[in-house]
Amino acid sequence: MLIYFLPFLFQGIAMFVDEFYFHRKRGLPIWERVGHPLDTLSVLICYLYIYLQKPSQTTLSIYIGLCAFSCVLVTKDEFVHTKLCDAKENWLHAFLFILHPITFLSAGLLWMFDLSPDFIAIQPFVIGLFLIYQIFYWSFFGNGK
Repeated sequence: MLIYFLPFLFQGIAMFVDEFYFHRKRGLPIWERVGHPLDTLSVLICYLYIYLQKPSQTTLSIYIGLCAFSCVLVTKDEFVHTKLCDAKENWLHAFLFILHPITFLSAGLLWMFDLSPDFIAIQPFVIGLFLIYQIFYWSFFGNGK
């Protein structure tokens, strides 16, 4: 069952490096200071949905739709990133784009087969805290450009 949790571990490490190294190193222009919390909100909605809903054919279809929307939404900044980011940061973003649907798949399997209800319950809390951090830090303390 450990295999279901590995994508979350890899994504967490990659997000930590992206947020606390690359973003702070270069600062975020207004577009990213708004866009990144929107990305996080789309993830929060997906995890909140599976926390609040019982698995069924209908709820699975809705979850897949929410996840697909989130997977497309997170790519919106790449037009900005190609101009602002160095190769290492762009590589990290590509890695995160690969992990994004894999974590959704893992969460979906955990939810559908009731393998770890506690893990599913904690995801909205963790993502919600990250969203609050993003909004607060980049609104008041971040060195936006």
